[in-house]
Amino acid sequence: MSNPPPDDQGGWQSPPPEAFPPPEAFPPPGYQQPGYPPPGYQQPGYPPPGYQQPPYGAPPAYGYAAPHHPQGTTILVLGILSLVVCQLLGPVAWVMGNNAIKEIDAAGGNAPNRGQVQAGRICGGIATALIALLIGGFLLLLVAGAASSV
Repeated sequence: MSNPPPDDQGGWQSPPPEAFPPPEAFPPPGYQQPGYPPPGYQQPGYPPPGYQQPPYGAPPAYGYAAPHHPQGTTILVLGILSLVVCQLLGPVAWVMGNNAIKEIDAAGGNAPNRGQVQAGRICGGIATALIALLIGGFLLLLVAGAASSV
């Protein structure tokens, strides 16, 4: 609908009464528009009014928690240091990791820090393999040097 034209005094004329719909055209009382929740609707996931949260206490017991392996962190640190700082720590981390994995498996295999032990063992194994390649390459150079000087 467009705005009514201005009157002679510079104001605006009010629209004629037939411009408004009759009151019967509006929704009846209690009508709910589609897409909106009904009055008194409580959203799911929220507690009802007056709900009190229970006080905090001890967590429920879920059963036996397996102990950590005491050398898990040491093996991981040695394994990382063998790759970053000193490769001679590699065989130490590898052997300690193998022994710790055997102990964890003998105890039921469910130590929470088994991943730490595995990671340290793998890093130690990689450092040990690098040492073996380095020694093998050095020996190959010695043999090649000795053969060329004859």
